[in-house]
Amino acid sequence: MTILTIRSDKPEAEVGLFEDGAELKYISWHAHRELSMTLNSKIDEVLASSGKRLSDVAGIVCFRGPGSFTGLRIGMSIANALAYSLDVPITTQAGENWIKAGIEKISRGQDEKVAIPDYGGPARTTSPKK
Repeated sequence: MTILTIRSDKPEAEVGLFEDGAELKYISWHAHRELSMTLNSKIDEVLASSGKRLSDVAGIVCFRGPGSFTGLRIGMSIANALAYSLDVPITTQAGENWIKAGIEKISRGQDEKVAIPDYGGPARTTSPKK
């Protein structure tokens, strides 16, 4: 089972590809304010370098947070869109062993349907002016 992992809670974003729990490819890059412009291409890069296609992905694991509001929002939006369009399970995890725990959840057939981020507190957004 091929699992795609995404972590976007901090300026250094991470994308990984795992096959039956073994790492095929894992990359980290300084995405910061360019996350929305680079995440999809980094997913493509990980897949291509592993000889896989998007259609080979059987599940998605995301780092839940806490972390950056914008980073988590972008990463989870892409992950949710991929999970929905590929019709594959998605799950979120936090902590040091988030990848292993997430892969285990997917392997057990668990599916959150929609990945929901944990910002670590209320999202700090501006109030409408009107």
